[in-house]
Amino acid sequence: MTATKIDGAAIAKKIREGLKARIKQQQETNPRFKPSLTIIQVGGRPDSSTYVRMKLKAAEEVNIICTIVRYPESITELELLEQITNINNDPSIHGVLVQLPMPEHISEHAITSAVADEKDVDGFGVANIGELAKRRGRPLFVPCTPKGVMALLRESGVELSGKNAVVIGRSDTVGSPVSYLLRNADATVTVCHRKTEGLEDFLKRADVVVVAIGRPNFVKGEWLKPGAVVIDVGTNYIPDETKKSGHRLVGDVDFNSAVEVASKISPVPGGVGPMTVAMLLQNVVDATTNYFEREKASG
Repeated sequence: MTATKIDGAAIAKKIREGLKARIKQQQETNPRFKPSLTIIQVGGRPDSSTYVRMKLKAAEEVNIICTIVRYPESITELELLEQITNINNDPSIHGVLVQLPMPEHISEHAITSAVADEKDVDGFGVANIGELAKRRGRPLFVPCTPKGVMALLRESGVELSGKNAVVIGRSDTVGSPVSYLLRNADATVTVCHRKTEGLEDFLKRADVVVVAIGRPNFVKGEWLKPGAVVIDVGTNYIPDETKKSGHRLVGDVDFNSAVEVASKISPVPGGVGPMTVAMLLQNVVDATTNYFEREKASG
């Protein structure tokens, strides 16, 4: 058996095209419908700058106004909170994304929690995560990578109800939110992590596996249940002298062995990555729609 590759790039492209058409359609009846995203970046980490540029390019492609606000690494937490308050109070901005990680002297929890709920397009604020964790919660926004994982499964025709799903990784940004979403889709969910004993035993029973631990090529094909669906969220750079850059991008799953056992698998690159950005854009357009609905209701 050779697994079918889940083409995240193609699915994301279709979503972006749909968003561009949706914006155009809204503007025909409401010329003020101009989705606007502000990205906050503190410091100049090269990887963060790369991710920010990717988001800017994708936003512009679908006609979302995107502004990057950069602050020096020396900014204090209080100063940054004041800046976020100003952005929260600007009605022309519909979505706010805080590019993580933050410098060590700034609390990521405090900063992401300060973003207004109705602009929290990253879905990491207290209200959105709290609603997501509830069984019938109603978050305004779902975090982008977990939302992208679910969209890949849905677009690939994967039935989740009653299936055994294993999530490897329990981070606040991916592992935990994905586990909530899978549970809400009526899968039986097990969350594994670095302290889990007998990981391979859990994987042998898993119909769906989502891996997000940041360890290159960690999950081996022989650990998987034949026919499992595998979503690889990992982004790891490993040395590769054949590449001009001297390294290449791999996931948390050993693709070459897993592809021989799984029924469907998302590759790295070209799987979850493009979906994360597409889900961010979708959240911004939804935030804009919500803004005008609130305006209409209050008028």
